[in-house]
Amino acid sequence: MLFPFRLVVVEADSLTWLFWLRHVHSRMLIVLKYFGLAFSALLPVVNPLGSALVLLGLVGVAPAEVFRTLARKVAISSALFLLVVELVGAALLNFFGISLPVVQLAGGFVLAAMGWGLLNEKDTAPNREQTSAVATDRSSLESQVFYPFTFPITVGPGCIVVMLTLSAHSSRTKTLEDILGHIGILLAVMALSLTVYLSYRYAPKITQKISSQTVHGILRVIAFILLCIGVQIAWKGLQVLLQSVVK
Repeated sequence: MLFPFRLVVVEADSLTWLFWLRHVHSRMLIVLKYFGLAFSALLPVVNPLGSALVLLGLVGVAPAEVFRTLARKVAISSALFLLVVELVGAALLNFFGISLPVVQLAGGFVLAAMGWGLLNEKDTAPNREQTSAVATDRSSLESQVFYPFTFPITVGPGCIVVMLTLSAHSSRTKTLEDILGHIGILLAVMALSLTVYLSYRYAPKITQKISSQTVHGILRVIAFILLCIGVQIAWKGLQVLLQSVVK
């Protein structure tokens, strides 16, 4: 007489287990959804390999230890910067009354100015004096970890706009799904900071087998693309502002 009762208990336990697995699976899908969305949106804007070449052009010839230290500090600083923007960026903009088009316009100008400066920078051939100067001036390089190495070279105005958009997208209903969305964005930022670290850490090796003329040519192309991205972001912000004025 106990066999049917045990069978019912086992079936009930199996249904509970399946329901729990389905519940966890749905939650994981939400995290993966926002992870893929955030990572795919931030990766082309950050462009770790391209930014590594820009960093190499600004730092110049330096020991591997300098690049390892800078890579670690810039990666951590970039992750913290993106997380702060994602968590409190929208609230800060609302507090100061700053709209997204204004951020796009001003940030685009800053990015375009960076690209213009790199585009017109004179080529200098590295020598032993430059090597020793950079090696003994590590404090000067470390003082530039946040500006300009982190902002705007690694995470520029485009990243701010992307993070503000993702934050608004994952804060629509204020439910558990929103919390999972923020967790997915957090994981994407961590993964992106890892790619930044690897790209910056091995920036000299990326160009080790490439001639200096080729490196300068690549830097010029990247600088021009940076200039175009800045103009494009600024134009988008200007379009929205002009439309609001016309209306």
